[in-house]
Amino acid sequence: MIAQFEQERTRLRAIAHRMLGSFAEADDAMQEAWLRVERADTSGIENPAAWLTTVVGRVCLNMLRDRREHAFEMPDPVIDTGEEPEHRAVAKDQVGLAMLIVLDSLKPDERLAFVLHDMFAVPFDDIAPLIDKTPAATRQLASRARKRVQGRPQPNVGLPQQREVVEAFLKASQEGDLEGLVSVLHPDVVLRAGALEVIGGRNVAGRASTFRKYAVSATAQFAVIGDEIGFISRVGGVPFSVMAFTVRDGRIAAIHVIQDEEQLAALVP
Repeated sequence: MIAQFEQERTRLRAIAHRMLGSFAEADDAMQEAWLRVERADTSGIENPAAWLTTVVGRVCLNMLRDRREHAFEMPDPVIDTGEEPEHRAVAKDQVGLAMLIVLDSLKPDERLAFVLHDMFAVPFDDIAPLIDKTPAATRQLASRARKRVQGRPQPNVGLPQQREVVEAFLKASQEGDLEGLVSVLHPDVVLRAGALEVIGGRNVAGRASTFRKYAVSATAQFAVIGDEIGFISRVGGVPFSVMAFTVRDGRIAAIHVIQDEEQLAALVP
């Protein structure tokens, strides 16, 4: 079965990456799956590819469930003082970065059902045992996830207006202006950073000391991620964090932070 594992490695790693949103964690999951395969009695397995998908899926699901919320801390950014265009396009893989942001909004079981079925065509009958549900219930999970993906808040103003709102957000962060932050945040704004999720304008505004370090210079690097404004921080020209903002009706409805270095290297030019 180890030989089959190596043959399927590329596909299995792609599943792990979509599930976990991190290349480093995907590699950890692959290593754990490899150890499980090595120890397992595989003599009676008729469909090795499906069985290996199940093994990797179960490892990833356990990792998602075991994530613990942690303090929202990001390293100090190094702002590039060279000339930058007003909006720097994230052109290398806009769809990949945008999809990553969406997937992080799903619950572990939803994410498993959606990723395996919609992205890798795994039948619900094979997914159901991973989450201890019936195929019908698993189908409902995937449908719910699909609706959440399709119903994710979208910006309803142009890029110049989005940038004005984000600049106001960064200015208020720099000045430690709590009320100024609250005024540009939607009351139900959602902040996501890895395992951390913060909901509500005042709760997100309470993170002002964290955001303040990103507003230390007027030469901040703005980006366009799909049709949304983002903010890239780099060290020595290498991206090490991205903040993506969803602006609706003049307020920020969602903030998503990505910090995985390997992931950023693959997604951001």
